[in-house]
Formats: sequence, C-alpha cells, structure tokens
Amino acid sequence: MMRRLHSLRRLSGKALLLALCAGLPAAHAAEQTARGANSAKAAPAAQNKEAPAPKGEQFVDGIAAIVDKDVITLRELRDASQRIAGELQSRGIQVPDAQTLQHQVLQRLIMERVQRHEADRLGIRVDDAQIDTAIQAIAARNKITVAQLRQELEKSGTSWDGYRKSLRDEIRSDRLRQRAVDSTIVISDAEVDAFLKDQRRNPAFAAAPPQAAPQAQPQPQPQAAPEQAAAAGPMLYALAQILVRVPEGSSPDQLALLRKKAEGLLAQAKRGDDFASLAAASSDGPEALQGGVMGVRPLDGWPDLFVKAVSNLQKGQVSQLIQSGNGFHIIKVVDRGTAQPAPSRTARAPAPQAAPQPAPQPAASPQAPQGPTQVVQTRARHILIKTSTVMSDDLARQRLEQVRLRLVNGSAKFEEMARQYSQDATAPQGGELGWLNPGETVPPFEAAMNALQPGEISQPVQSPFGWHLIQVEERRDHDATDDLARMRARQTLFERRAQPAFEDWLEQLRAQAYVDNRLEKQQKIQQNNR
Repeated sequence: MMRRLHSLRRLSGKALLLALCAGLPAAHAAEQTARGANSAKAAPAAQNKEAPAPKGEQFVDGIAAIVDKDVITLRELRDASQRIAGELQSRGIQVPDAQTLQHQVLQRLIMERVQRHEADRLGIRVDDAQIDTAIQAIAARNKITVAQLRQELEKSGTSWDGYRKSLRDEIRSDRLRQRAVDSTIVISDAEVDAFLKDQRRNPAFAAAPPQAAPQAQPQPQPQAAPEQAAAAGPMLYALAQILVRVPEGSSPDQLALLRKKAEGLLAQAKRGDDFASLAAASSDGPEALQGGVMGVRPLDGWPDLFVKAVSNLQKGQVSQLIQSGNGFHIIKVVDRGTAQPAPSRTARAPAPQAAPQPAPQPAASPQAPQGPTQVVQTRARHILIKTSTVMSDDLARQRLEQVRLRLVNGSAKFEEMARQYSQDATAPQGGELGWLNPGETVPPFEAAMNALQPGEISQPVQSPFGWHLIQVEERRDHDATDDLARMRARQTLFERRAQPAFEDWLEQLRAQAYVDNRLEKQQKIQQNNR
C-alpha cells in the first residue's frame, strides 16, 4: 500500500547533532559544547592515541571479518575506528579502550554490510543526486548554506566525503526499512479509536507541562530551559539508551549474567557516570557509537515501554531497568522541550523530503482543538513495479513506459494493466488508492500526483518503493478535520512500532547472513594464551 505514514527517521550522528541544535531548545547543544570545550585541552594529545592497535598486533591489510562473500579489512577497521574516535572526542564522549572500540566499530561495519547486501538484492540504489538533495534539505532546515554546512563539519573533524557516505548509508537504510518493514505494519481502525479515546482522557499527554510559562519570542532562547519554551507544539523528547542485548534462546544462567551486567551499567549511570561514554563502550544498540542517542520525537511517538519509563523524568534523568524482547534497556532523557506546530499538510505545502531530517516536524497532537480543516483530496490509482537484482531501475522504467504508451493510445485500460503488472497490494482493485489527503503518500509520489490533471497519466515516477505510473481520477474539497486527526494518530502508532520492528528485522537478517568475525576469534585466542 502506497499510503505514507510520516515516521521520524533514524538520523546519522552528524545529522542528529544538528537536529538537537535546531529542533529543540539549545540547552542540550550547549551542554554538549561545554563538554567538548572541557575536553579540548586534552585533544591534541589524544589525537595521537586514537584507536591504537592492541599490543602485539600489527595492522596490515588483513581480514577483520567476512560477511557473506564480502571482506572487511583490518585497514578499513582501523580507519573507521580512528574516524569514530575523533567524532566521539569532538562531542566530549570518552573514547573506549582500543579493543572495545574495535569491537563496537566492527559490529557496525558488519551490520552495514548486511544491510548493503540486502539493499542490493532488492535493487535499492542511492545515487549522488539523492545525496545532494539530502544535503540541501539538511542545510535548509538548519538555515545555513551547503558551503557553511561543509565548513562546520570539517571544522569538527568530519571529512565531507565521510559525511556523504554516512548520508548514503542513512538513506539506504531508510529505503530498506520502507521496503521491508513499513508495509508489514498494519494499524487497525480499532487501535486508532482507542488511541484517540486515550488522548481525550489525557489532554496534557505530549503537551507542555502545566507550569510552562509562555514566552513572547517565537523561538526558544539559548539560555531558556526546555520547560519554559512556548507551548506551541507537542513536547519533544530526545532519548538515549544503553541496551544489553539478550540473544534469542539464552539460558536462565545467561539471562541472569546479562541482567547483572545491565544492573551494573544502571548503577554507574545513576551515580553520574557519563551516559554517552557508557553507551559507546557497553551498549549493544545500533546507536552506541552516537553516545546512545536514538533521536527526537513527541513523547507519544516512542514505544510504549519507553513512554512509561520516561514520562515523569526530567532532562538528564535516567530510567530504571526496562526489559523487552531485545534485552535490557536503560533510557536517559537527553533533552525535552516544545516545538513549533508543524505546517499544515496541504497540496500547496507538501510533506518534507524523506531524506535524513535534522529538524523533525512533529504532527500536532491529535487532541489539539482545531476548526474545520479544508483540504483538496485526490482520488488516484497506480501501478507499482519494484526493483530487485533481476529488475533494475532502467528495466522497471522501460516496462512502465511501454505500459503507459498502451494506456495513452487507448489499447489498454489502467485497471487491467494494474492487475497484470502492479506489485502493490492494490493490484486486485486495479491499483485504486481511494481518496488521498495531502501528506498521505511519500513526497516523490505526491509531487507527481499533484502535477496531474484529472484523467492524466504520469511518466514513470521513482519512490523508495520502486517505480510507479499514476493516474488522477478526480479531486474534491473536503473537510478533513476528523481524517487528519485519525491520520496523525495512525502515524504515532506506526512510529511506535516501526523502529523496533526494523531493529528486530535487522537482527534476523544478520542471523541469516554468514559472518566470520576473525578479529574476535584472534582476541579470544590471545586471552586464552595469557
């Protein structure tokens, strides 16, 4: 189904720092800056000690690990370790010891390879033009030029090529999630009804605290605490986690050992040890080398377990131990504050690009009182051809061009071609999507659809799901007040499930892959010989 749910995507480390600076009050950014400044004096000496090789090991271009038929070399691991050590230092996060850092970095490289292989299998490609578009969006959202963005990144020690690579990986991961996971998540009408009912019972949920004092300024000032920000939008929470993963099928003894490890980390976090440094050294989460920071969302956009754990916590506080199907979580509220209301989703104000977004725009809370919301709805249908190793972008586009030619010259009907060729769940209904509200489909699809007159058929259009032909059947003005409230509720429920589901899917993907971690084997042999 091509209906889009506006989830807040995972962010790369650099984009995330920009997010916290641009999307929340500046208290957290100032804290990070201060920590970085405090460590600046030690930086010159540390630069020469970044990710040193373990004693007795000479880094040559040997093999660190094999993932399927792909090789991760020791040189690649060394370079990545040095780069990430520099990033941690620039953010004031203590760099783990060399062996721990290499372990964390190698785990990340292995997972990147696994994702890349699956993306290749599904025919997902990210070209330079898409990277350029993402960078322009990031710069625009931070109200700086691309040249200024590059200058700031290089000033922090991040190379431009490295940043582009991280964005490429980010977009590939995002498209992989959309293709493999998003379509499997179904939010029922009953769940939406229950969510809206709960919102009506708890009108302050995801809103500013009652004691919040409104400000005259349209933007929070750097010295203002998040709780003093204007209550113009829902309460945003920036959360970080330390995850102690419990492998599937663990014995009671293994579970007890992992719980003890998690309790030890919790005790360290509670006594004031630096959370980001603990996460970088000990977390099994995918965001470990970002100091554990998972992103910024409205409170009700986080998974239920996290919501219950942090809803009463203030900035800087740490939750108790949380157990889930993945293991044991320790959550820290990195920052919290209100945001300006999201712009209305109309045909004249299309949804933002699906590239990494440094300043997520949360939807207004479903319970917010509003007047009638008039929108232009579009009734449309489409034909989707997904790319794969055997169906390249060029081949998919050419096939749709041939189909379009038959439709335009009248030798075939759209609904017949959809039933025959479309790989979307709407194929049996002739590709019928029904009435669509603005912002309900992914941006490339919506932009192409909005450019069509009723009866027109688009040229082939590429989206994260594949290639489409779109036909607009009709348009109408519609009071979408109730529709938009339900759509926002559906988006929130979707976001709660999507990221955990994606992480579970990645774990399954990795379990199915062939991984030979030679560096880990070598380290175990060295430990046994001591």
